[in-house]
Amino acid sequence: MPLLMRLLGQPYYQVTRIGRRWNAARAAAAGRAAVIVPVFHRVADDRANGWTTSTKAFREAIRWLQRNFDLISLEEAQRRLRDGRNDRESVCVTFDDGYAINCETAIPLLVEEQVPCTYFVTVEPVLNQEAFVHDQTMGKALPPNTVRQLCVMASAGIEIGAHTRTHPDLGKIQDRARLFDEIVVSRDELSQAIGRQIRYFAFPFGDYQNLSPLAFSIAKEAGFDAVCSNYGGYNFPGDDPFHLQRRGVDGEVLRIKNWVHRVPFGQRNVRRIDYATRIPTSFERCHIPTS
Repeated sequence: MPLLMRLLGQPYYQVTRIGRRWNAARAAAAGRAAVIVPVFHRVADDRANGWTTSTKAFREAIRWLQRNFDLISLEEAQRRLRDGRNDRESVCVTFDDGYAINCETAIPLLVEEQVPCTYFVTVEPVLNQEAFVHDQTMGKALPPNTVRQLCVMASAGIEIGAHTRTHPDLGKIQDRARLFDEIVVSRDELSQAIGRQIRYFAFPFGDYQNLSPLAFSIAKEAGFDAVCSNYGGYNFPGDDPFHLQRRGVDGEVLRIKNWVHRVPFGQRNVRRIDYATRIPTSFERCHIPTS
C-alpha cells in the first residue's frame, strides 16, 4: 500500500465510519442494502506480486466480514437482486486466477468457517501446469492450482468458476471464434476435468474497457448463470442479476475495509455494459471445429 494511503487510510475510515453505518442502516430498512463482491487473488506471505494478501490480513478480513455482513453465495446474491430486496449489506467472497498456494491457508479457512466462495480459474495454466503469463512477464513462476486441488475444493463446497483459457483482455477481441474458445470451450474443458458444472464466468482484468457486449452475449447464450466484472463492486436490488460487479481487495485489511464498507456517496453511478442490444449472430456460428 502506498505511503500516502497508509497515512490517510485509517483516519479516513474512522471519520467516515459513522456515515457508512448510517448509510447501511438506512438502505437495509428500505430493503435496498448492497450486495458487495470483493475479489482476492493470492493469499501468501511472500509478497510475490501486487495482488497477494498476507495470511494475517486475510484472516482478519474474513473475521471482520463475518462480524459486519451477511456472507452469501453468488446464487443467493442473484436471488436478492432478482427479488428486488436485500435487508442487510451482503458480501460474496471470490478469487480469480487459481494459485496453488491458496490451498494452504485461504481455502481451508473459508471451508472451516463455512464462508461461501466462488473460485475463478484460468484453465490453460491449470491443465498445463504452467505459471500465469502475467507472472512470467515479471520473472515469477508461481504455481497454479492442480486439477486435483480444484476437485477437492469443489467437494468441500467451493464453487469453481471459469476465468478464460489464457487470461486475455476480452475487450480487445472481436473475433467470435476466439471469444467462444476463451469463454465457452475453456469452460467445458474445465468442467470435464473436475467433473462439475461451471455456472459462473469472470472477465480477466474486468474493468469497463475489458468487457464487450459481444462477450457478454456469448456467455449468456452459452448458459452461464452470471458473469462477473471487476469494477464498481456494488450491486443493488433490482440490478441486472446476470452482471455481478466486483472490486479487487488484495492487500492490507484497511484497504479491504475502505473498499467493502461503503461510504454514503459516490458509489451508485457506475456504467454497465448494454449487452442486450448487440446479440451476435447465432450461437452455433461461434462453434470451433474439433478437427
